[in-house]
Amino acid sequence: MEKNEESALQAHINQKANLIWSIADKLTGIFKPHEYGEVILPMMVIKRFDTILEPTKDAVLKKYEEVKNLPLKDTFLTKVTGHQFYNVSRFTLAKLLDTPDSIEANFNDYLNGFSDNVKDIIDNFEFDRFMSRLVENNLLYIIIQEFCSPNADLHPDKISNLEMGYIFEEIIRRFSEAHNEDAGQHYTPREVIRLMVNILFSNDNSILTENTAKTLYDPTVGTGGMLSVAQEYLRSLNSSAQLVCYGQEINAQTYAICKSDMLIKNDNADNICKGNTLSDDKFAGDTFDYILSNPPFGREWKKEKADVEKEAKQGFAGRFAMGLPPVSDGQMLFLQTAVAKMKPEGAKVAIIQNGSPLFSGDAGSGQSEIRRYLLENDLLEAIVALPNDLFYNTGIATYIWVLNNKKSPERRGKVQLINANNMYVKRRKSLGNKRNDIPENYIRDITNIYGEFKESEVSKIFNNEDFGYTKVVVERPMKDENGKAILKKGKPTPDTSLRDTENVPLNEDIDTYFEREVKPFAPDAWMDRTKDKIGYEIPFTRYFYKYTPPKPSDDIMAEIKELEKSLDGVLKDVFNG
Repeated sequence: MEKNEESALQAHINQKANLIWSIADKLTGIFKPHEYGEVILPMMVIKRFDTILEPTKDAVLKKYEEVKNLPLKDTFLTKVTGHQFYNVSRFTLAKLLDTPDSIEANFNDYLNGFSDNVKDIIDNFEFDRFMSRLVENNLLYIIIQEFCSPNADLHPDKISNLEMGYIFEEIIRRFSEAHNEDAGQHYTPREVIRLMVNILFSNDNSILTENTAKTLYDPTVGTGGMLSVAQEYLRSLNSSAQLVCYGQEINAQTYAICKSDMLIKNDNADNICKGNTLSDDKFAGDTFDYILSNPPFGREWKKEKADVEKEAKQGFAGRFAMGLPPVSDGQMLFLQTAVAKMKPEGAKVAIIQNGSPLFSGDAGSGQSEIRRYLLENDLLEAIVALPNDLFYNTGIATYIWVLNNKKSPERRGKVQLINANNMYVKRRKSLGNKRNDIPENYIRDITNIYGEFKESEVSKIFNNEDFGYTKVVVERPMKDENGKAILKKGKPTPDTSLRDTENVPLNEDIDTYFEREVKPFAPDAWMDRTKDKIGYEIPFTRYFYKYTPPKPSDDIMAEIKELEKSLDGVLKDVFNG
């Protein structure tokens, strides 16, 4: 998308979001700001369904009278609407306005007229919890009236599914910001998704050129933004290819938004499941061609601990055989979920992680063992360091991990690290912690750097074993008052207070390393090789660190003198004044 197109799209989204935000203002005084979304978001979904069904309303009512007692009535009615959903109530949102005195009863009749799949969506919004308050304060009629205004037309012909996703997410962000809630848990900036999708489809000729169908899964699907962007991008490249989307979401409200989007696009909404991905995998045993995810990081998994540990005991029949991270942070459990969902015959993953999974955890720890499995099984293809301040809820460093279980020949046994930390533009206005954007030209640049697979200032290529090390225990002897080693069965007794460890790179001989790095400084030391542990870490920042020498002292002195002169003049003016 070119810059002018992107600006026009953003203006359109803001215009609609502002309109909907102004409708939310009608709730002021009766609802608290953080409750606005509980009313406005389901009304946005209902309005979108309403506008889609309006042209076939009379035909549906007529057909319903014919088939209402038949077991296959759904098939007949969806055939009339041309969609996977329908409404058999005599009301539309506009017709509800004809009878203001019966607004509550008629609105309930209208909601109950929807097909079961739409009723499931409305139920997950828990809209009924707020209905009585709306009615008691004469707000239900007003809100419906506002959504029936010409400016509030949400038909897909006027607002595409991709644009609607943006609008939902912008409204969620505003509601969350008004209550200092965590907006970032619901969605990922679209430019980040576009970059992930670009990388995911890069070099996949089958999906870019052929009439083929592939599957995409998001274990933390939120409002479905990743699925929508992936479908839209693929459609722009190859209209004959099909991307069948699946996802699981724990939050009832965002699950409902995602499912409604799938229904409206005529995708299979049953592919979106509600539930806790870590403790209740709705896609157990299923595998996919592509996996995209932005899981929560820095969040504990204490509530899921019993279920996760139970599944871990199943070994590779479950998802968590590689190792378990600390209970304080579950992001590497989602990383393992992604790996478990890869089709054995070939699949790719793009998943966002913060810096912790790169290096946290000593040799033998759960995190290190997860890295070890990924690297020793040649699954990790690339890691892209993103600019800071890209996300709405955090300004910390984030990375895209790219996994591939069918690497191209030149990538086998290797990992590419891409430092895109400086590839951003400053926003004119920050959105929460989001102060930076990745513009389209940088998305192309990063994708090309990944695709070319060459060394450069921002791209470094390593062998898998370069990230591994052996943690060796180094002992020193206990000594008597004369400074002689205390022996036991002819061997020196280790002094635990002097015990140390050395991390020896896997590509180095341990004895050679010991003679060079330890013996010159501790001639009486020895290694206890029975305690060896293999560890893996990816010190990303270290590989791209550039030493900047300090200014020469003469230059610093000259600057100080210049500063003194300027201050002297200022002070003279002050005192003379």
